[in-house]
Amino acid sequence: MSALYEPFRLRSLTIPNRVWMSPMCQYSAEASGADVGVPGDWHFSHYGARAAGGTGLILVEATAVSPEGRISPWDLGIWNDRQSAAFRRITSFLKEQGTVPGVQLAHAGRKASTAAPWNGGAPLGPEAHGWQPIAPSPLPFADGHPIPDELTVEGIQRVIQDFAAAARRARDAGFEVVELHGAHGYLIGEFLSPHSNHRTDAYGGSYENRTRFALEVVDAVRAVWPEELPVFFRISATDWLTENPDDEREGWTVEDTVRFAADLKAHGVDLLDVSTGGNAPKARIPTGPGYQVPFAERVRAETGLPVGAVGEITEARQAEKIIENRQADAVLIGRELLRNPYFARHAARELGGEIADPVQYHWAT
Repeated sequence: MSALYEPFRLRSLTIPNRVWMSPMCQYSAEASGADVGVPGDWHFSHYGARAAGGTGLILVEATAVSPEGRISPWDLGIWNDRQSAAFRRITSFLKEQGTVPGVQLAHAGRKASTAAPWNGGAPLGPEAHGWQPIAPSPLPFADGHPIPDELTVEGIQRVIQDFAAAARRARDAGFEVVELHGAHGYLIGEFLSPHSNHRTDAYGGSYENRTRFALEVVDAVRAVWPEELPVFFRISATDWLTENPDDEREGWTVEDTVRFAADLKAHGVDLLDVSTGGNAPKARIPTGPGYQVPFAERVRAETGLPVGAVGEITEARQAEKIIENRQADAVLIGRELLRNPYFARHAARELGGEIADPVQYHWAT
């Protein structure tokens, strides 16, 4: 049997195969009014197609835990019951297709309040549904971005509770996995990295202080999330900044990631979704097929924590080798699933894997 199509069990949850959908923002929710942040027909069609295509687990795009946590005004949210109720249509359909529904809970931090990428992605002001971003330190993300408000300790505690409340709503919405977004220079990742965290209190400075916020979010979510269901954490394994031993604020490194993975495991995280970059806009990233897989492989080998591999995984045999070689426990497919919603089904045919077909498609089997 194909390794890519072996079921994978985390706690009491069995995921039918190792082809998973990576969270990818659609920037397609309402930006104002009663339906702000509510998933609509586009989201139902988009995620439903990948479920019918045989994807084992779908992680719904970065879903904000508060209005100011959105990347753009058109992001999904899960800070109110109207949003949670609207997700049930999606999660119910995904389960009917045999797909596990998951959601990525997120706060954009200093990278919040921007236009959709196809409209340039520039920061937005109040006249365009924008707002003032918040961050661990008053450092803009890049030239032309606003200086964010520095979070107070009381503000940090409010954000932690926002994550916990969002996790409760995610369960009410029918999700079976929650992933905490600690990657790509968003709020949790901003706290982790000395590049973006210049605080001098209990949430900045040392490794223990910079990881404190992330672990408190994990603890708050794990306290309300069912014990029998898994929690994922997405991380940028490196900021891709040149290491300089004389500058402790240079950036987050793969060595930090391995150390932190062990901490996350001790706090009840079940899988690390290993990405890279996003916190330093001028960093040079050497991309290529599978370029982030070695980071996942190292975490798995040194900590025993299950990992997902991401980054330019586009071919069936490439994905199969990652699982066969024990570099990762699952592959998270991004752009290839945008190009081909039936990637999992086509790959199964190529690899001899077993995958259930929708009964409505039986004429084609």
